Amino acid sequence: MPTRPAYTLQLHLDDLHLFTRVAELGSLSAAARERDAPVSQVSRTLKRIEAASAVRLLHRSTHDLSLTDEGDTFLAYCRRLLDTSTELASELSGKAAGPSGWVRISVSPVIAEYLIAPSLPGLAERHPQVQVDVCADDRMADMAREGIDIAIRTGQLASDNLVARRIGDYGRVLVASPAYIARCGEPRSVAELDQHHLIANSANPALNRWPLAGPGHAGKHYQVKPRTRTDNSAMILALAREGVGLARVMDVIAAPLILQGALLPLLQDELADPRQPVYAVTLYERQRLPKLRACMDYWEEWLGAVRI
Repeated sequence: MPTRPAYTLQLHLDDLHLFTRVAELGSLSAAARERDAPVSQVSRTLKRIEAASAVRLLHRSTHDLSLTDEGDTFLAYCRRLLDTSTELASELSGKAAGPSGWVRISVSPVIAEYLIAPSLPGLAERHPQVQVDVCADDRMADMAREGIDIAIRTGQLASDNLVARRIGDYGRVLVASPAYIARCGEPRSVAELDQHHLIANSANPALNRWPLAGPGHAGKHYQVKPRTRTDNSAMILALAREGVGLARVMDVIAAPLILQGALLPLLQDELADPRQPVYAVTLYERQRLPKLRACMDYWEEWLGAVRI
């Protein structure tokens, strides 16, 4: 009796990629839209993979799709094979012509606008073969499911499958626009802040407790009494720029606006500036890709040069 030929992995890397995206997206139609292909074509490919593997890899229903136990195992090997293939191709092409290919990054809108966007011309000059896809969103992206290569984050990691590289740090600075200062005057001490229009963060109340600096003030804070508040950090910055009031924002975001004269730093000797890390986060299996290393090296250098 003839034996069934083994599935020829090296001839079906594209099939493995498709299976991986179907599993990550949880939907045939979503994977089809991503590829700009008919759902029927995606379905036929999955049937071909299952036939070659001689096991059921997916449970399908009208509104749901899930992996079988064999499908979970198959997915793990797919990811390893695809990452190895991508890493090999990147290493070989990188030695010949430098890092190349698309890098999909996840970053908050305010960091995207004031840090990433200004950095991209220099990145393009240094690595002309690297292309960047910026996903600007305040929510925490699912890196595997959404195909994110690098996430720029300031919080703690929530998964053991992620690798965080510290590429910089940030503090916070109190700022106001020249128009606001001209209209309302400049506060000369923390005690005068109660007389001013303060902008607060309604999504993170901890950011409305401004740490005090100087002798005798260790552990003490000024509690903001806002006249305006918002749940969006980009909106806080916009309100400050428009002269609505005083706001305490990330210094790496404020730095270019202060240099341009669009914002003025206030009470720097009276408010403490505890530094927090900025991380470039990657999936464990993708951390060594040359195009990702090139971007992280560049952004570490870029952040190091951002100072008030």
